[in-house]
Parts: sequence; C-alpha cells; structure tokens
Amino acid sequence: MPDLRQVMQFLKSLEGAGIEQLPQARDVSSLDKPGKETPVQRSPSAAIPTSTSPSRSLPGMDETLDPNLSSASTLEILREEVAQCELCGELASTRTQTVFGVGNPRARLCLLGEAPGADEDRLGEPFVGRGGQLLNKILEACHLGREDVYILNVLKCRPPNNRNPLPEESQNCRRFLDRQLQLISPEFICCLGAVAAQNLLSTTTAIGRLRGKVHQYRGIHVVCTYHPAYLLRNPSAKKHTWDDIKLLMREMGTPVD
Repeated sequence: MPDLRQVMQFLKSLEGAGIEQLPQARDVSSLDKPGKETPVQRSPSAAIPTSTSPSRSLPGMDETLDPNLSSASTLEILREEVAQCELCGELASTRTQTVFGVGNPRARLCLLGEAPGADEDRLGEPFVGRGGQLLNKILEACHLGREDVYILNVLKCRPPNNRNPLPEESQNCRRFLDRQLQLISPEFICCLGAVAAQNLLSTTTAIGRLRGKVHQYRGIHVVCTYHPAYLLRNPSAKKHTWDDIKLLMREMGTPVD
C-alpha cells in the first residue's frame, strides 16, 4: 500500500504529464440494474501526451500507471518531475539542483554511476569532474563520445559530503531510474562502481566478483566495472577496467584493442 508521500508524488507526476482531472468512478450500484449503466465522465485533457518519436519499450517493465513507477511519457517530462522531487528531505534541502542525465536519448549504451558529486551538483550534469574526464578518455579509446551514449546516476541528487546513497534514497529514486531506462530502452548498461551495480542488479556481491562477466537486467546486457573515481585513487585497477570495457565492446559488436 503506497504511503502519503508516494501518492502525492504520483499525483505530481500526473500533473506534470498534463493530466488535470481524473475520470469519475462508476456508480457500482447501477451495475446490477440491466440497461442502466452510468457512463464514465472523461475530461478532454485527461489523455497522457505521447512522445513525437515513440520510445522502445524495455522488456519486463509494466507500462501501466503504477504509483511506484513514474508515468512520465517523455524524458523531458520526467526531468521536470525529478526537479520537483522532495521525497528525500535531506537531499532536497542540500542540493543545488537535480542531475538528471545527459547524452543520446536513443543510445544503445547507458553508463550508470551512483550519485552526483560537487561538480555535478553545481553544473547539473553527471561525470564532469576529474572522474568524468577519465570517463571521457575511456569513451574516446572506444571511438565514442558523450553524445553517443547516455550517462545517468542511481541518485539524481548529491548526498552530503559525497557519502554513499542510503537504501531508502536509492529506493525513492528507483521510480525515476526505472522510467528513465524504460524511455531510453538501451541494449547495454555499463555500471560504474559497486553502488550502481548492486542497486541495478539488486545484489550485495562485491564489484570485484561482478566485473569480468555479462549480466542480464530485464533483457538488457549489463557489464560492471570500477568507478572512475576509484581508478584515480587506484591506478593499478585501470587495466581491469579496460578488460571490462573490451568485453562490453565485443558484446556490442564493436571490439577495440
């Protein structure tokens, strides 16, 4: 049973999608009187807007209006919904802005991190600090640019002092992450770091055991590797990340040396 916060967030998402009035419920007392069914009154504005280019649907994800999944019909509507979210009181009160995601909205590959840092919180874009510069170099080595992939995080707000996301924060943001992936519908996801991998795959397995193989998430191929920030602190792990990236590229059909 959804709590009051979830219900209010769901109603906000409907408002963001352009829904101003809900249909009236039927008079159920009339259903046992043959020939006298009360018609449902509908508002002309009650239709959910659709994207100009239909999104691919993500296997295994329900398209119905579930209070636990955002109903946003486009990434832009979802971005506005995220910007208004206050489910996590501490994060909402300390953030400069939400950090939604950036890149190609029809990308085959999504890069998933854990949460925004100070630079990301200031600029509103994921992976723009030193870790982001290293990620750009990895993409360049794969003959890719940021415009060829889609980059996003598990959390859309920066946790204070860059601490790891709390379980309830990840759960609150999951309705946005799942819908974001549903609208993009990538074929591949690369999880950058333990927090991203464990949250997406719902596991407590260490990143060292998750990397080096291909996982499945609702029909999407998932490769896990170390976070760029970890590589900056532990340069010796770069060779392992490069092995993971080469595995990913082979799976995508574009191998690199």
